[in-house]
Parts: sequence; structure tokens; C-alpha cells
Amino acid sequence: MAYDLVIIGGGPAGMSAGLYAARGLLKTLIIEKEKEGGQIVTTNELENYPGGLGDSGPSVTKRMKEQCDAFDVEFKRADVVDMDFSQKMKKVILKDGSEIESKAVIIATGATPRKMNIPGEKEFTGKGVSYCATCDAAFMEGLEVFVVGGGNSAVEEATYLAKFARKVTVVVRGDTFDCDKVALMRAKETENLEFLMNTSITEVRGDGLVESIVLKNNETGEETVHEADEDDGTFGVFVFIGYLPQAEVFKGHVELNEWGYIVSDENMHTDVDGVFVAGDVRNKNLRQVITAAADGAIAATEAEKYIDKNFES
Repeated sequence: MAYDLVIIGGGPAGMSAGLYAARGLLKTLIIEKEKEGGQIVTTNELENYPGGLGDSGPSVTKRMKEQCDAFDVEFKRADVVDMDFSQKMKKVILKDGSEIESKAVIIATGATPRKMNIPGEKEFTGKGVSYCATCDAAFMEGLEVFVVGGGNSAVEEATYLAKFARKVTVVVRGDTFDCDKVALMRAKETENLEFLMNTSITEVRGDGLVESIVLKNNETGEETVHEADEDDGTFGVFVFIGYLPQAEVFKGHVELNEWGYIVSDENMHTDVDGVFVAGDVRNKNLRQVITAAADGAIAATEAEKYIDKNFES
């Protein structure tokens, strides 16, 4: 089947692109291998998204999807495993072996949470180790929680977790924060929240559930073991230390930088004509919902210009 535009990824960047493309009367398909919304669906509150005060990530995602549906954007649940961008008509290959042709492609696959890569992390993921406060906060009610990271996500989600947990400790590997002042101020004003600076978690231990962690003082190198409260038996470890771009499948098809992000100019052009990129998967300084949505709008507008120039109507 052939389309004017295929968008790979159904987060804010992909759905924004879909909306703009459909309003430009392009026959548009969004391919998403999981649930629409990307990382936004794990966010409890979007205070820094204009017009979204008090909204949750899932509620904003729902409205984005409804807008796309209203303009007849097609959605397909599938996994893209290969592609051919060498010809004028681009080809996207799905896991089931089927192929989809398109005049232009927008890559909006986003990024996934970065792991600590320490012993026990993988073993206890879903058993005390989490990367989503919205998903797992309720399981921590009355328990102790450690939050790893010093950026906006870590500080904001720690404040949210403090509503459920008995005590929240934010573990920051250095002596400074990488978050905005309002988020930090709110965290510091939260009574059951404290900070542990110049510290890293080097191991997660337990029997079925998280029961202890090894904490390393990054100044002295000293390690200590923190055990779960005897009455609790367990505690939570929430990790917010950035993201990894979901761009591996595009390696060799478009240019990636040394960190694995897709290289683009300010108009979302990749190094391949007719292939554009939007959102957290591209090289950029700020990865937020608002910048992803803006990227998507620009990418779709540029794709429309490319199609009008290179294909007969």
C-alpha cells in the first residue's frame, strides 16, 4: 500500500506531524509498535506544556489521538525492522514482512529510559525498580522510595512519589542539579523528601523484591548498604537519568551522531531527501513534549513541501 507520508512513531512528535500532514491533505499513516503517546503516558502532570496545566500525560495523549482521528490519519500497530530510502518512493518494512511505500517519511521513534546498568537492576525491574512514577507510585504507598537522578524528571517525579511514599530520597551523583528552579523549590519544600548528593547506587539486592541497595559516596569511594525497614520488607528504586534514542534500526539509512541520535537541521531534514525526523530521537538541546510537538509540525510542513516539489499532484 502506498501513502503520501508515513510517520514512524506515535508520540507527541508523530501525532503532531500526523495532524499537520492530514490538514495538508496528505494521505498519512502513523506506525507505532506500542501504545500511542510515547514517554508522555508515564507522566503524571504536564505543568510545563502550555494550556495543559493539571493535565496528565495520558489525557493529553488521548486528545492528540482524537484530533488525528478527526482528520482521518491512519494508525497501524506494527514494528518497523528495515527500510529502503534509496529510491524516490521510500519503502518501510514491517516485522511481519509486509512493505509500505511512501513519498516521504518522518522518523519520530523517541527515546527510552536510560538504565543504571548495575547488578540487580534488570532482575528487580518491576519488583521494586521502576522507570515510571505514574505507573508504580500506588505500589509504594507507605513505603520508602529512592529516586535516582538530578534533572527535571527525577525531581518532579520524586515530589509526586512523596504523596504516596513514607519517605523519598533523591540520589544525585554530583553536587549540583540539572533541573529548573521551580521544580527544585517544590521538592525542597516537601517534608518527606530529602537529597543525597555525590552518591550513586551500585547494586540492587533482594529475594523476589528489592530488599537492599549499595550506596557509593562518589567523593570518598566509601560504600554502605541500605536495608529495607524490617516492617516493610521492601522499598522502591525509581530511575530518571535520561533517555536512549530509539534509532538503531535506522543506522546505515540516515546519519546518526556519536550518541546515536538522528542528525537533522532546524527544519527536521535528515541527510536523505524525503526523510525527516522529529522529537526526542533527533539531535537537540531540549527534549520535552512541547519541542516534540513543534518538531512534528515543522517536519510535516517540510514533508508537504518536498512532496509538492517532487511528485505530480
